[in-house]
Amino acid sequence: MPTALQMAANDAALSAAVTRSRKMLHKRAVVAAAASAVPVPGLDWAVDAAMLSRLIPEINREFGLTPQQLDQLDPDKRDQVQKAVTIVGSVLIGKLISRELVIKAATKIGMRLTTKQLAKYVPFAGQIVAATVGYAAIRYLGEEHMKDCIRVAQQAQLEVPLLGHSG
Repeated sequence: MPTALQMAANDAALSAAVTRSRKMLHKRAVVAAAASAVPVPGLDWAVDAAMLSRLIPEINREFGLTPQQLDQLDPDKRDQVQKAVTIVGSVLIGKLISRELVIKAATKIGMRLTTKQLAKYVPFAGQIVAATVGYAAIRYLGEEHMKDCIRVAQQAQLEVPLLGHSG
């Protein structure tokens, strides 16, 4: 399965959006990993949800897929994007991101999160496993969301904004 960067390889704007998104994703995943290592019940879930509820809109913004950016498109292009979102099947593109949407997305990796919860109670080694799984889970969700954004942008022939910032 190709990575987001491989999927965007033929488009400079998409590749730049992936690169910027991955920088943000890495920072958030490190914080999530640190929270995962702390053996306080529920702390990691709360941190993961908070991280994702901020990260997903930032990734959407990089690809021109926030509700505000979509509202600025002409109606025909907006319809194309909405059709592409439906085809891709993403619940996180072009919508205001709520905690419920983040939890729905996180159910994709439910088993990893359960493993993380159980592992953190084994002294030291378990905390390392929990941190590793926590990092990987956030990275996985972010990477999959970027792939969805790329599919939508390509399908709708959307011009991705050249934001030129790093998060």
